[in-house]
Formats: sequence, structure tokens, C-alpha cells
Amino acid sequence: MNLKELSEKLGLSQTTVSRALNGYPEVSETTRRRVQDFARQMNYQPNSNARRLATGKSSTIGHVVPLSSHDMINPHFSDFIAGAGEIYNRHGYDMLISVVSMDAEQSTYETLYRNRRIDGMIVHGPRFDDERIALLTRLKVPFVVHGRTNAPEDSYSWVDVDNRRTFHEAATWLLDAGHRRIGLINGPEFMTFAIWRREGFENALRERGLEPDPAIMTAADMIEPNGHAAMTRFLEQDNPPTAVLCSSMLTSLGALRAVREHDLKPGRDISVIGFDDCLSFLPAMRENPAVSVVQSSIRLAGKACATMLIDQIERNTGPQSLRLDTRLLLGASTGPAPGG
Repeated sequence: MNLKELSEKLGLSQTTVSRALNGYPEVSETTRRRVQDFARQMNYQPNSNARRLATGKSSTIGHVVPLSSHDMINPHFSDFIAGAGEIYNRHGYDMLISVVSMDAEQSTYETLYRNRRIDGMIVHGPRFDDERIALLTRLKVPFVVHGRTNAPEDSYSWVDVDNRRTFHEAATWLLDAGHRRIGLINGPEFMTFAIWRREGFENALRERGLEPDPAIMTAADMIEPNGHAAMTRFLEQDNPPTAVLCSSMLTSLGALRAVREHDLKPGRDISVIGFDDCLSFLPAMRENPAVSVVQSSIRLAGKACATMLIDQIERNTGPQSLRLDTRLLLGASTGPAPGG
């Protein structure tokens, strides 16, 4: 069914029907509800090109994904997109994912917005000094950052967890359990979250009079093989750690694989805590989990970013922020320091 046929069945002009479907204020609430209810009954889907011409909006949210050694097309990104997509679908928005080279990233933001292909953007993988914030602000593009940069927190919209506090608390738990030699398997440290997680970890150690040891600290892409390689290197040292804190559930799984290969038992011989994004492809945390984790849902973060961005687009709101909670869930992979 097209707009003309829908208009004829309703006995209204095409202009009135179009305006009712697109939320124009000059259409009465009674007429708007009647048109929208009937359109749903008829399973009417407006032509996106026609809608863009009528409203000046594309009803599309952009995600620019730069390909690099740490590319964001991974299970974490997939679960984020699943959460965001649920909100987009509920509000009648489409999603446009542009996979580009690193050197084409900023020009892609400009092209998408100036060609009116998107109404807003979600920024992924923020860096500490991130030029994209200034660019999107200058272009006056509605945007939300998944994470934060070093820019003033009230100058842009973001959704994040308190990475410093989260890793400070996890390291403190290990210290309270008697561990004094604690390692860190972190994410890429040009990204803000990883910088702040290292700071929280190091601050906890220094508060107890311990100096972090670079020999048992590493930063790399958060994938299982990197966790395995890092833990293998740690365990083959003369003075290996008795506990390791990981920035991802994936790296913690790799670390635990290395522990078992060295005939060690997690939670008895060495403790491991991971960061769990409640990923859909991993089993849900049960009553007696195998791995201790700091838990936060990346799918929930996707929903929150999408909701915040649509609010900006439709209501022209100013910068907003949301700090998501985390919680430490203890499992079989942690215990007191050996001999403690």
C-alpha cells in the first residue's frame, strides 16, 4: 500500500496523512492517532526517500567503524549493536554502519552528515585526546559517545562506567585476600577506558605501599589469544603473580587456559578476575560461577546510548550523561593468596 491508497481509505489528503505519520504539530492529536493506528493495521511502511524529503530527516543513526589492529567489529560491538538496534526499531530508526580505514574516519563523519544520510552518530572506542568530539560539535551533529574522553564531561553526551573505581575495587578485593603480587592484562592504552582502569589498579596497590610491576602488566587487544600469551609470559617468570586482573572476559578466558596448561588451579594457586560485558555468546552467570568478574552489560549500554541520542534528535536536548553501575561477582577463579 502506498501513501495515495492509504489517504483514499482514510478520506484525508496525502499531505495530512504524511504530516500525521511524521509527527507534525499542526495535525490534531485525534487525527494523528487515527492515521497511525490505521497505518499499523494496514502494515504500511513509508518510503524512506519520500520521508526524508518530507521531513528533512533520514531517521537513520550512523556508526563509523575504523578498521585497525583493534577494530571494533568483535563480540563486544555486536552485543552493543543488538541493544541499540532494539531501541532504533522501537522508535522507527534505521542503522547505518560504515566500515572505513583509519585515515578516512573523520571525512566519513562529515560526508554522512552533509549528505543527510544520518540524523545522529554514536561514537565508539573513544581515545583520550579524541578529535571526533570537536569535529561533531562543529558540524552540529547530534552524537553520543560510548565511553569518555578527556574533554569536559558536561560538553558532550556519553554513557560509561566508572573505570577507575571499578578496577580500584577489584584490585582492593585481591589485596584484602592477601595478594601482594598482582598482574594486569589491560585493553589498548590509547583508549580512555584502559588508561583509567590502569590508574584505578595502580592507585589501589600504592595505597597499600606496593609499587606496580611493569613485568606483570600488559596492554593489547582484548581477545582470548592475547590473554593466553600474557598469562603464559607472567607464569614463566621467576616471581610470577598470585593474582591477575583482566580488562575483558575474553582475555580472562585466555589467561585461565594458560593457568591450566601450567598445571595450576584457578582460585587456589592463582586468582583471576575478568571484566564481564554479559556477552550473549557466553553462558549467563550462575549461582556458582567459574570465573570472578566485574559485571556490566554492554547490551544495556547500547540501549542507553540509542535512547539518549534519539532524545537529542527529536527534542533537541543538550548534553546528557549516564554512568552505569558495575558489580563484583566472585566465582571459583579467586581465592586467598597461596600460603595466606
